[in-house]
Amino acid sequence: MLGLKLVTDPRWATLVEGNLEELLTDHAWCEQKAATNAISIIAHNPELTDLVTDLLLLAQEELAHFQMVYDIIKKRGFTLGRERKDSYVNELFKIRIKGGNRQQALVDRLLFSAMIEARSCERFKVLSENIKDEELSKFYRELMISEAGHYTTFLGFARKYGQGIDVDKQWKDLLVAEGEIIKNYGKSESIHG
Repeated sequence: MLGLKLVTDPRWATLVEGNLEELLTDHAWCEQKAATNAISIIAHNPELTDLVTDLLLLAQEELAHFQMVYDIIKKRGFTLGRERKDSYVNELFKIRIKGGNRQQALVDRLLFSAMIEARSCERFKVLSENIKDEELSKFYRELMISEAGHYTTFLGFARKYGQGIDVDKQWKDLLVAEGEIIKNYGKSESIHG
C-alpha cells in the first residue's frame, strides 16, 4: 500500500527497545512537528476550505498523539528530553522541488508530508510486530492505522490540487529518492533514525 522501496529491518525494533526513553522522546517531538507541519500548510493555503478542514483535524490528532506519547513517558518515569534533530526529514527536505509556482509548492509540500507519514506508518508497523513490550506493541499498532490515514490524506490532496502536474510521477520519483536516503538509517533509537 505505501509503495516504499526499502522496508525496515525488524531488528531495528530490538535496537530501539534497548532505549525506550530516547525512542519515546524522539517520537513525541515527531508528533509535534507533524502537527506544526499541518498548521503551516493551512497558513499558506487558507482559501482551500476542504484542505483546511481536514488538516485541522489531522493537526489535532497529531497533538493528541503527542499527549499520548508524553503520558507514556511520564508513566514510565522518563523525562521528555529536548527536541531532536531529524536528519532523515532534513535529507528528504533537501530533495524537494525548488522554485515553481504556488501550486507546485503545495503539491511538493503535500508529497513530502505523505512520505514522512508513510515511513512513520511503516516504522510503527515494525514496532507493533516486533517489540516485546506489550503496551507499546498495541500502542504502535493503533498509531500505524492513524498514520496510514494521514498518508492518504496528504497524497489525496496532492492529486486533487495538482491538476496539470504529473503528481504520480513526482510521487514515484520521491519513493525512489527516499529509498536511497533510508538506506543510511535504521541504526538509532529514533522513529526515522
